[in-house]
Amino acid sequence: MKALFQYNWQVRDEWLDVLESIPPLELIKERGAGVGSFLKTIFHIIDVEYSWVRAMQNEPDIVFRLEDYQDVQALRGLSNELRVEIREFINQWVHEMEYEMVHPSWQDRPFYKGEILRHILVHEVHHIGQLSIWSKEIEIPVISSNFIGRELM
Repeated sequence: MKALFQYNWQVRDEWLDVLESIPPLELIKERGAGVGSFLKTIFHIIDVEYSWVRAMQNEPDIVFRLEDYQDVQALRGLSNELRVEIREFINQWVHEMEYEMVHPSWQDRPFYKGEILRHILVHEVHHIGQLSIWSKEIEIPVISSNFIGRELM
């Protein structure tokens, strides 16, 4: 699991590097899928990851406002800041936590911690696929989604 979180963060950082080079209007332009734009999608990925980790720690959700993160540097800062707490949680993960129940404040039912971890991982991969499609449309580099070759194991 740790390697997959590292993978998601590495791919996210590479996307942020590429997105720094596109015009601001392309960054915020509404697209035909997902949450709507490059900016909103990256924000959504970061926000969802952190919210679920907070829930697993039995901590209250912290609501971030997209309006406070209107450029790539702001998103990168948020991602890096929240990653510290997330990394601490992931590094303390033990197999016995897999079937501990969590009842997130925004859900009407509980989930297993292991289920939530896997959801976080595939959620980001799903949205990274959307970024890949949009990047082809505006002819910017597509970040490789390969796990192999990233030296994460």
